[in-house]
Amino acid sequence: MSTDGRTGRRRRGWVRRAVDSAVTTMVRRGSGPRGTVLLTVAGRTSGEPRTTPVTLVEHDGSRWLVAPYGPVGWVRNVRASRVVELRRGGHVERLAADEVDAATGAPVLRRYLQQVAVVRRVFDVSPGDPVEAFVPLVATHPVFCLRPA
Repeated sequence: MSTDGRTGRRRRGWVRRAVDSAVTTMVRRGSGPRGTVLLTVAGRTSGEPRTTPVTLVEHDGSRWLVAPYGPVGWVRNVRASRVVELRRGGHVERLAADEVDAATGAPVLRRYLQQVAVVRRVFDVSPGDPVEAFVPLVATHPVFCLRPA
């Protein structure tokens, strides 16, 4: 990801957009990477549905949504809406998404890095580091606990 010099926001490069498009197509059909679903959430200003592929993590009997690239658009939309729709193939779930504090999110973030190798390059820690190393990262990589809406 690159950063827009005017706004400071992260922008997806053409490769990332192409990969997201391919993954979206696969997940819509019910295949694709394990744990990957399509997250749909209402846009915080438009109210229009916004969809993006995300990888969920299971930890301590709960499912979690992690923002590896920081507070990007879908994160801001989830914060505003707090209700999300997850889809994989024909299976659709409507869930509440509660952002958690750093102490709660740190072990989840660590587990996420253990399971999702492709995002490790954006973190200053490794999956084997102690949980305490992940606590400050939750501020820049939000974590949401998912539960029935």
